[in-house]
Amino acid sequence: MNKFLESMQSGKTLVADGATGTNLYKMGLQPGVAPEDLVFDQPELLLKLESAFTAAGADIILTCTFGGTRLRMKESKYAQRVTEVNKRAAELARQAASTRTGILVAGSIGPTGLLMKPYGPLTLDEAGAAFTEQVQGLVAGGVDLLVIETMFAYDEADAAFKAARTITDLPIVVSFSYDRGVRTMMGVKPAEMIKRYKEMGAAMVGANCGTSLENMEKVEQEYKAAEPGFPLWIKPNAGLPHVLDGDTVYDVLPGQMAEFAVKYVALGARVVGGCCGNTPEHIAAIAKVIH
Repeated sequence: MNKFLESMQSGKTLVADGATGTNLYKMGLQPGVAPEDLVFDQPELLLKLESAFTAAGADIILTCTFGGTRLRMKESKYAQRVTEVNKRAAELARQAASTRTGILVAGSIGPTGLLMKPYGPLTLDEAGAAFTEQVQGLVAGGVDLLVIETMFAYDEADAAFKAARTITDLPIVVSFSYDRGVRTMMGVKPAEMIKRYKEMGAAMVGANCGTSLENMEKVEQEYKAAEPGFPLWIKPNAGLPHVLDGDTVYDVLPGQMAEFAVKYVALGARVVGGCCGNTPEHIAAIAKVIH
């Protein structure tokens, strides 16, 4: 059986890792450089961050492929090597995960950065082709599951889900970003979202990024009311960012993340972690209370 599904059936609650992008910028990634470029240019930097998350107690490491589609990497020097980028990112995450028994690798699939027709230029066929190319690389690199994350509209998330299903039967998590309280920027509601992707065959649904920890709790309450008992993936920001002396700062402390992680688990989360602003210290605090 797939290791992720096995963990879910066993009743375990898993801890996911923290932020990729915000931590890499703190570690020296230059503005304008795609994090995905690091898989070839500075793989040791990715390994350092991913290994820090495993040491902190994370059970799931996400690949550095959030923007790993041809559409999002069009300005990257590796735009013509997208499948190879995703494969290598999965291999690096697997290398970091090997430091502790049982750590899973999740293939991160983020939005393309383009709106779908009629609101923008992207067609369903173009989105499907881009996600197909990405998933091929992630599967070749040996991921245990796929996470379609930070989505805000059904059409793009559906395109990613359907593309993945044409290639693999790996478990798929679908996670939306509710940046308007308990709505996405395109008006998606948690209760409708969970029903849609449960019916499509998602192994788990959830929310990441978003706004405040309190709003994340409200989102989860709507999920639970709509589909009691369905497993949830919860990965909030460390609060809302603000600029201080030229730096982007997230104010939520590790202990606060841990406190809310306990609340999220009580509401039905089977995976808890952190999105933007969450450091290995945040994940260590979450792992301490969850494990």
